[in-house]
Amino acid sequence: MKKNVFTAVSLLGALTASSLTAYADEQQAAFSTSGKSISVYTTAKDTNKRLTLTDTLSFAPGKQPPETDISIFVNPAIRYQTMIGIGGAITDAAAESFAKLTPAKQQEFLNAYYNKDTGIGYTWARTTIHSSDFSSGSYTYIKEGDKSLKSFSIKHDQKYRIPLIKKAIEAAGGKLPLMASPWSPPAFMKTNKTMLQGGTLLPEYYDTWATYYTKFIKAYEKEGIPIWGISVQNEPMAKQTWESMIYSAEEERDFLKNHLGPVMKKEGLGDRPIVIWDHNRDLINQRVNTILGDPEAAKYAWGIGYHWYETWAGGQPMYKNVADVHAAYPDKPLMLTEASIEKYSFDRLQYWPNGERYGDSMINDLNNGTVAWTDWNILLDETGGPNHVGNFCFSPLHVMSKTGELVYTPPYYYIGHISKFVQPKAQRVSAVASRSNLLTTSFLNADNKMATVVMNPTDNEVTYNLFVGTDKSVVKIPAHAIQTLVY
Repeated sequence: MKKNVFTAVSLLGALTASSLTAYADEQQAAFSTSGKSISVYTTAKDTNKRLTLTDTLSFAPGKQPPETDISIFVNPAIRYQTMIGIGGAITDAAAESFAKLTPAKQQEFLNAYYNKDTGIGYTWARTTIHSSDFSSGSYTYIKEGDKSLKSFSIKHDQKYRIPLIKKAIEAAGGKLPLMASPWSPPAFMKTNKTMLQGGTLLPEYYDTWATYYTKFIKAYEKEGIPIWGISVQNEPMAKQTWESMIYSAEEERDFLKNHLGPVMKKEGLGDRPIVIWDHNRDLINQRVNTILGDPEAAKYAWGIGYHWYETWAGGQPMYKNVADVHAAYPDKPLMLTEASIEKYSFDRLQYWPNGERYGDSMINDLNNGTVAWTDWNILLDETGGPNHVGNFCFSPLHVMSKTGELVYTPPYYYIGHISKFVQPKAQRVSAVASRSNLLTTSFLNADNKMATVVMNPTDNEVTYNLFVGTDKSVVKIPAHAIQTLVY
């Protein structure tokens, strides 16, 4: 039986990757379909089905299906990674949009994302260290030029962002692991003297910038918001019109091993995970090989973050790169840390392929070993913002500022088919389709309930066999639909 190499322990109600190998062994108890019914939840295009319970099925003894049948084969005895969580980013833009909602709509929003029964049960979150493009303007937590960091204050975040994070934690049941990422250091620390347009970190500010992370963590935790961990830099190979900074692979390696890692340890935060890369799948292999090939840097790197934007030019998602990294470094957990549909257009809020892109990515990323999957903004307004450089995007929920209405888009439901049913500590099990017209992944939750996700991106309804071991049921999935089978 394949053992899971990923680990997680409790820290202030969050999951970290300190040593939990025993947990995987506990999850090895045999799974049986005996006496279990199958609850089928469906979301389908051109119907009113949205995470709707559409069928209740039963298992019967099965036999070898003919080659002409379409089948999903689940083998509960073969197990892989253990999940940390699924969620989205609580940005300034999300928090400012949330503040425009009435109290009743705020509660609807919080329930929609974080309630496990009536919503989609988010269990994970990301936020920014000071501003990103999804802020109303650029800002930092210090006065410009303050190398001593004596002026450090998170007062800016106390107006919108911190209140929303606290409400989200409460709505999630008191636990919501939160990863933080910086988009750019203050302008004076950079070669180009602006937070925008890339640039690099000046050597004389390496330790100052590393200390800035620790001040952020401590300031947020003083507010009662635990910080699970950090990434070194958001998108370190992208020169953007917004907050951004460039690290070569060697520069990120050396900053991590000589400055960020040691400073985190010195400040009593050495147990907090540090995630490297935090950029697209295209260059992930070279970045990871460079950093993890250095034992001194590797000891500070908890895991690897990646985004999905390598497809922006119309290419295909580079899932194989993620699979290769997982095969090469199975002890370093993988996380998708940001995903968003770009090039916002109001008339495409209900564009179904946006949802299917999420389903395709989530299923493939999870099947390649990912332990956490993080959408970008959890809420934006009807313009796809606010965004101070016009980089407007879609989010699963949008608020119409004039009416206060919340608009639920297809990605909300596609994400929900996994986030609602695959909980932290769920362990992925073997699940494969006999035909490429269906996508599938499957997880055994800690309560011994299996959640098998099946996606049909084709124009035709498909009837398929669900085999779990030698037991079988027959299921129908509509065209352009996603299902979660719980049993």
